[in-house]
Amino acid sequence: MKLLVCVSKTPETTAKIAFTNNNSEFDTAGVQFIMNPYDEWYALVRAIELQEANGGTVTLINVGTADNDTIIRKGLAIGADDAVRVDAKPGSALFVAKQIAEYAKGKDFDIIFAGKETIDYNGAEVGAMIAEFLDLPFISFASHLELSGNVATVSRDIEGGTEVLEVATPFVLSASKDLAEQRIPNMRGIMMAKKKPLNVIPPVAFEDLAVINSYELPPAKTAVKLVNPEDMDELIRLLHEEAKVI
Repeated sequence: MKLLVCVSKTPETTAKIAFTNNNSEFDTAGVQFIMNPYDEWYALVRAIELQEANGGTVTLINVGTADNDTIIRKGLAIGADDAVRVDAKPGSALFVAKQIAEYAKGKDFDIIFAGKETIDYNGAEVGAMIAEFLDLPFISFASHLELSGNVATVSRDIEGGTEVLEVATPFVLSASKDLAEQRIPNMRGIMMAKKKPLNVIPPVAFEDLAVINSYELPPAKTAVKLVNPEDMDELIRLLHEEAKVI
């Protein structure tokens, strides 16, 4: 069984968000970066569990610069066999998906895993785009996965409940909470990760169709206003004129 896990680098959840260069770039000064939790805790760990049960290999792939190598090595320490980094600054979700799909073509991966979204952009787009480029089935927001031969039974989160699907390999899947439980790299895994191959490949030529012009922070939160419970007219006025919810 050949499994490919897409991993990305994101700011740590408590990082201070600021922008530079006329608000066109994220200010990375003093920011600690981590592997995107949905990629690490759920997609990667479930892939490793399947490999442990069925044999095969787990390959990581990341689109990014050399600064991402530490994040990739953590994935190798957790248990992946090898890794690939497409040496390019990640642009839009479409650019990232194209690079991953081009690498995956012809390599006969049984399942391609991705986290359901990154915690910085929350776009939930890359997995579906990879599937489209490769003309493969795509299952989003998977919270449970069992494999019997080449047929997977997948539970996915939908509005108001859970949907259970069966799909034959190969396919692309985005991992949601509960697909697996987080694993912490142990010392043996950390030492072995230093010897595992991390192959750096050039990006394929691709014209990015979406380019960021600028970022802006949401408006600052206003102070809480207390309303006398006997003055419902004032409450209605505030909801209508200031909160604009009625």
